[in-house]
Amino acid sequence: MRHLLPVVAASFLCLPLAAQDKPSRPKITGIDHVRISVTDLGNSRPFYAKLFGIRPNGGACDDKSGRCFTVGWQGNQRIELEHAPASGTKNRIAEIAFVTDDVEKMRIYLVTHGVSASKFSKYRYDKQIIEAHFEVRDPEGNPISFIQRFFLPIDDPFGAPWYVRIIHSGVVVNGRAAEDHFYKDILGFHVYWHGGRNDDETSWVDMQVPDGTDWLEYMLNVPANADHHTLGVMNHIALGVPDIHAAEEQLRKNGWNGTEKPKIGRDGKWQLNLYDPDDTRVEFMEFTPVQKPCCSDYTGPHPKP
Repeated sequence: MRHLLPVVAASFLCLPLAAQDKPSRPKITGIDHVRISVTDLGNSRPFYAKLFGIRPNGGACDDKSGRCFTVGWQGNQRIELEHAPASGTKNRIAEIAFVTDDVEKMRIYLVTHGVSASKFSKYRYDKQIIEAHFEVRDPEGNPISFIQRFFLPIDDPFGAPWYVRIIHSGVVVNGRAAEDHFYKDILGFHVYWHGGRNDDETSWVDMQVPDGTDWLEYMLNVPANADHHTLGVMNHIALGVPDIHAAEEQLRKNGWNGTEKPKIGRDGKWQLNLYDPDDTRVEFMEFTPVQKPCCSDYTGPHPKP
């Protein structure tokens, strides 16, 4: 049975007009969920169901569609799948949802700053509003949403202690200046780390949320004619784990038989790459570095289990 822990009262009251004139930015604390486009749900479900620390339903997943996968033991994050045709879909990251502590205020804040936003979508459970969100697109056209939960799921305390969480998602960025204006100037994200394959180049920029440890990764210098596999590498999600070798062992027990092995990335963290049936990369990454990163120092706190 799915239990819910109240966070705040689920009421949507209009803000006074004076407060709408120059609203301050509400907190953005991390990633709530990532939605991934797949061409064949029946083919993709088994891949995601076998991932370490991922399970269908439970926690934040309240449906029986088989398209939702709860991440980690506490179950406050999820991976969602949606069907999309193979043709015309370059970015299979269909949505990245960020957690805010005041979704109404966040929408007003963004609209005040000239950002077009969708109407609110409110999800009810037993006649109570348990979450609300709205959607925008960043300057590159990437679908971004902001979500506020009014109840948190309480998972079975006797379940397996999977210390896994979504720590970042990557998207191809062609115009960094416009993206920086949106994420840095308006939303308050900051550079957590940046680097490249060579010390004198910047191919990856990790933009950390202002009030947490998760980040959005700019994937720069991607050719306009990049092939399907390259785009799958770039548009990706990352799951943080305490021990990459233990994660690999469990993945193989779960049935994963990939040829890739763990390696230390340019950011100094152990990582292991998997690919879903559509070549979308699922990166497992240790929460903290084991050696000094290339190119730049870290400027923010590291994520934790």
